[in-house]
Amino acid sequence: MDYKKSKAPVNTVTRNIMDLCQDTGNIYESVVIIAKRANQISIEIKQDLSKKLTEFASYNDTLEEVFENREQIEISRYYEKLPKATLLATQEFIEGNVFWRDPSKEQ
Repeated sequence: MDYKKSKAPVNTVTRNIMDLCQDTGNIYESVVIIAKRANQISIEIKQDLSKKLTEFASYNDTLEEVFENREQIEISRYYEKLPKATLLATQEFIEGNVFWRDPSKEQ
């Protein structure tokens, strides 16, 4: 998933609590859903970044040689400029793109 194309803000935004609890009816339940989705997003981003950076991995143990790779720096800057996982998850929740279910209520 390309998180750069997300409409999520890069900086923290103040949200209306009543907007967040409309779907669930409980603000705490909404926060738990957003937190779990943020964890999923951060794991996905971390795996994506580590997969891209393994191409540049150096297996030399010499401390004298330090290579500065321009491509590696650009990849790192791209991921630094992405919105944080919590902001992405909150935006997905507000847009209604997050699916959740409560097994205790389904029985």
